[in-house]
Amino acid sequence: MIKGQAAKIGDKSLYDRWVESQGIPVVRDFYIEDVRKVALESWERKGGHGVFLNLIGTEEINDSYICEIGPGRSLKPERCLFEEMVYVVSGRGATTVWNEGGRKQTFEWQAGSLFSPPLNCWRQHFNGSGSEPARFFAVTSAPLVINLFHNLDFVFQNEFCFVDRLPEEERYFSADGKQYPGRIWDSNFVPDVKSIALEEWKERGGGGKNILLELSENTMAAHISEFAVGRYKKAHRHGPGAHVVILGGKGYSLMWPEGAPKRRFDWREGSIIVPPNMWFHQHFNTGAIPARYLALRWGSTKYKFLSNSQGEGVDVSVKEGGNQIEYEDEDLEVPRMFEEELAKEGVASQMHA
Repeated sequence: MIKGQAAKIGDKSLYDRWVESQGIPVVRDFYIEDVRKVALESWERKGGHGVFLNLIGTEEINDSYICEIGPGRSLKPERCLFEEMVYVVSGRGATTVWNEGGRKQTFEWQAGSLFSPPLNCWRQHFNGSGSEPARFFAVTSAPLVINLFHNLDFVFQNEFCFVDRLPEEERYFSADGKQYPGRIWDSNFVPDVKSIALEEWKERGGGGKNILLELSENTMAAHISEFAVGRYKKAHRHGPGAHVVILGGKGYSLMWPEGAPKRRFDWREGSIIVPPNMWFHQHFNTGAIPARYLALRWGSTKYKFLSNSQGEGVDVSVKEGGNQIEYEDEDLEVPRMFEEELAKEGVASQMHA
C-alpha cells in the first residue's frame, strides 16, 4: 500500500500511484498480441507473478491485469471494494470465497472458465497442478473506485459484507444459470466460454451469434460473440473499457475515431483489443474457422451505470440515431481489404451469400 494517501493538486491520480507501488510492469498500448506470452514479474501483494494492462482504450474507467500462480502454489487471500471478472487463460485450479466470519465456498476452474468473486468478499486462488503454472486475465473497476474514494484502506480493508452478492448458498458457483429474453445469461460461473451455446444476432451482421453475461450481481458485465468464416461484422462504437479477448480464430480489427484514418490490428487466439471511447471498430474473420471472442466491459443490463458504456444503439444505424455503420454505408476500402486478406489465406468470401 501507499503511505500517505493525500494527493497534491496536479499530482497523479491515487490509482496511478497505487499501480506504481505494486512493483510490476505496466503495459500501455492499444492491444496485446497474445495474453499467453506476456512477460510477468514477481507480485508481492498477490503472492504470484503479474503485469498490469492499462490499455489506451480503458481511459482509466477500468483496468486489467494478468496473474500467474506457480505449480502447486496459491495466491494470498485478499478482498477489495471493486468488481473483478476473471478469465482463466491456462491451467486448472480452484478458488475459495467467503465473507468475513461466513462459510467458505470453493469451486474448481479450468482454461476457458469465467467467474467473478462477489464484491468485497475474501477470495483465494489455488493452482491445481503441481507441474504447470495457472494463468488468468482479470478486468476490474479499480481505477474508478480507487479514484472516487481516494482512500486505500477503505477500498482494501473495508469490513462491510455484501451478503446480497454472496449469500450463504451451497451451490452459488455451481447452480444452473438463468436465461432471459434478449440473449441474456445470468450466472456466477461459466465453465467454458469457448463452448457455451450462443444465439443468433442478425442485426450485427457477419453471420453472428452472441450471448450477454451477467455475473455475481455486478455492474460490470460481459458478452461472447462469434462470426462466420469468410464474413465480417458491421462497424460500431460505444463507451470505453471493453476488453475484447480473442478465444479462437484468426483475423484483424479496424479502429478509428469518426473522420480519422483507420488503424489495423491483426489478431489470433489470445489477442486482446480495447477500442477507445466512441471509436468505430470492426472485426474481420480471415481464418478457416468461426472467430469467437469474449468482451469484458461495463454495461450490465440488470444494474444500469455509465450510460455511454451500456452499448445502446450498437445494432442500430447511425442514420437512425444509433452507433452502427451498415454495410451499404461503409467505405469501399473495407470490403476491398477483406477480399485481399481472404485471398492470401485461401478462404472464400461469404459476404454475398
